Amino acid sequence: MLAHPSMDLQELRNCTGLPEDDLREQLDRLSELSLVRPSTSEPGALHAVGPQVATKLILARQEARLAAEQKKTADIRLAMEELSEEFRQGFSSGVDGIDAAQGIDEIRDRIHLLCSEVREEVMAMAPSGAQTAENMESAKPQDAELLARGVRMRTLYQDSLRNDRPTVNYAAWLTSSGGQVRTAPTLPVRLLIFDRSTAIIPMDAHGGGSRALFVRSGGVLLALCELFEAAWVNAAPLGDGSHKERERERGQESLVSPEHEYLRLLAQGHTDETIAKRLGVSPRTARRIAAQLMEKLGARSRFQAGVEAALRGWVQTVDP
Repeated sequence: MLAHPSMDLQELRNCTGLPEDDLREQLDRLSELSLVRPSTSEPGALHAVGPQVATKLILARQEARLAAEQKKTADIRLAMEELSEEFRQGFSSGVDGIDAAQGIDEIRDRIHLLCSEVREEVMAMAPSGAQTAENMESAKPQDAELLARGVRMRTLYQDSLRNDRPTVNYAAWLTSSGGQVRTAPTLPVRLLIFDRSTAIIPMDAHGGGSRALFVRSGGVLLALCELFEAAWVNAAPLGDGSHKERERERGQESLVSPEHEYLRLLAQGHTDETIAKRLGVSPRTARRIAAQLMEKLGARSRFQAGVEAALRGWVQTVDP
C-alpha cells in the first residue's frame, strides 16, 4: 500500500492472494493499529500511514500502555506497604517490647516478614530432636536467599544430631553455602534472633506448641543474644573434626560428649528421663549412655558411677 497507494480492494486481493474476508480482517487490524486510515482525497479508499508517523503512533500507544502498567504497579506497591505497616503495628503493640503470637500461621507470617527485613545476621538455637528431611529441604530456598543477600547465618544444634543423616546433610549444604553450624551437648531454649533486634522464643518450657514471644526489649534481648554467644563459643563446628578434638582436650579418658553431659546432669540430681530430654535423646539412649559410663568407671549403679566420677575429678571438670 505504501508502494502503490492507489490500489483498491480488488487490486490488493490480486496482489496479496488473500481471500476477501482475510484481507478485510488484516485491513481492520492495520486500522486498529492506526497504520491505515480512510483516504480524504479518495472516498472509500484506504491510505497507508507513512513509516515515521506509524512508528510514532505505535510508540505513543506502547508508552501509554507502559505508563498505565507502571501506575497500576505503583498503586499495588503502595497498598502492600500500607498493609505491611498495619500488619507490623498489629503485632508490635506489646508491653515493654515483648508481645505474644498465637498459632503456627501467625508465627510463620511474622518470621517470614522478619526474614524479608533482616540485613546482617540470623542466629538460631535448636534444641531437642531433629527436624524432618522435608522441613529442612523446604527451608533451603529461604536460607539460600538470605545468604545471597550477605546475611550471616549461625545455627546451633545438639550433639545428638551428629548421628542424624538429614541434619548432617543440611549442615553440610548450609556451611558450603556460607552459613555456620555448631553443636553443643545441651541447649537451654529454642531461640531465633534477627539482627540482634528481635528474638523469638517459645512460651512453653519445652519449646513446642503454637505460642511464641517476640522480644524487642533492650535488656531481655541483650540477655538472649549473650545466651546464644555463650553457647556458640563452647560449641563445636559440625563436620570438621573439631568435635572429637574438643573431647580429647578435656582429657577425660575415652568419654564422649554426651557422657560428659550425662555426668554433669547426674551430679545435679536429674533423673534419667530428665537427662534424656536435656540431651535430646530417647530414654533408651540415655540408659545406654549410663551403662557405658558404669562400664568405664567399673561401677554397678548410677550412684556408684557418680561417686567414682567425682573421685576421678570428672564431675568437677565437666561442671560449668
